[in-house]
Amino acid sequence: MNKLIRLTFIDQLKEGLDQKNALIQVVVGPRQVGKTTGIQILSKEWEKEGIPFSYFSADEDISQAPSWPLDKWSQAKAKSPSSILIIDEIQKIENWPSIIKMLWDQQQGKKDQIKLILLGSSSLSIQKGLSESLAGRFRLHKVYHWNFAESKNAYNLSFEDYLIFGGYPGSYPYIKNRDSWLSYIKDSIINPVIGKDILSQSQVKSPALFKQCFDILCSYPSQELSYNKLLGQLQDKGNTDLVKHYIHLFAEAFLITPIFKYSGKKVITRSSSPKILLGCPALYSITLDGELDQKERGRSFELIIGAALNRLPGELYYWRIGNKEVDFIYKFGKKLWAIEVKSGRKKKVGGLLEFKKHFPQAETLVVTPDNFMDFLNQL
Repeated sequence: MNKLIRLTFIDQLKEGLDQKNALIQVVVGPRQVGKTTGIQILSKEWEKEGIPFSYFSADEDISQAPSWPLDKWSQAKAKSPSSILIIDEIQKIENWPSIIKMLWDQQQGKKDQIKLILLGSSSLSIQKGLSESLAGRFRLHKVYHWNFAESKNAYNLSFEDYLIFGGYPGSYPYIKNRDSWLSYIKDSIINPVIGKDILSQSQVKSPALFKQCFDILCSYPSQELSYNKLLGQLQDKGNTDLVKHYIHLFAEAFLITPIFKYSGKKVITRSSSPKILLGCPALYSITLDGELDQKERGRSFELIIGAALNRLPGELYYWRIGNKEVDFIYKFGKKLWAIEVKSGRKKKVGGLLEFKKHFPQAETLVVTPDNFMDFLNQL
């Protein structure tokens, strides 16, 4: 990395810890996007300020026995009764929610309390553990794939390179050698996410079919894909429920987000074919071995805009009626935006006009490579 970049979650995390009666700070996000690096930045600040802290990773420790977090808690407390304890890859520890709940509740009401940070690269067990055992005790911080601004600031990545290689900063040093870049993305990111973060924690009868489904989904960035069409491309028998389950697992691992048709009615929306939104351009580019033509770069650009919108706190959809469509519908509170993405390809904006007829309160916007930075800065 050319320089350490201060991702948004770092200051949010520090703010959360500085509050009186601070909650458990939980950091989740994809592999290799800077969660641990962010902790390292904070650690250097804590060292300068003389704040005691301890960092442990369950990924590096062979033992995942229930006593492991108890030992680490004791070690942190031995440093200081009000020490900061960081546990990385918390999902690797068996029965971690119950253990953390016990330790956390035991110290409530006491003058000195351990401040706790939990990090995880998979939300498959994290989200379940938080909702079932730690409700009301935590604050969630989401870390995302790197956007263009972050990639440019830290690595001076060009927009053209970001369209192909964007998302995983650890891969940027390899982009001049395409074979090395492809190998890094597949071996250091995709395979560990699917093998360790998903298949080791979820019941999947056919790992080969699961991986094939992922490869197919990645080849349809920002495109509507019916479940039946996806089933037709799989080499083994399946059904729509199986495909929906697979997509849910990919979403929980921060790889793919399915967005659904906007209708104003939740039931109808969820029954629609999903539009496949990938976490970053790199996930699309690997299906093309890093070689994108003009049309494919246009799809990558649309993916970038969708990923930026997906970071926001509202709800993201697409819209289509007949042959009229809008790339993205963003709803937050009473605000409704209809957003069309144009990347130099001839593309009609009749969908925006049609959407406005059905939803006159909506604001319409056309995003292009010329104005997208202004658009992103407004988000």
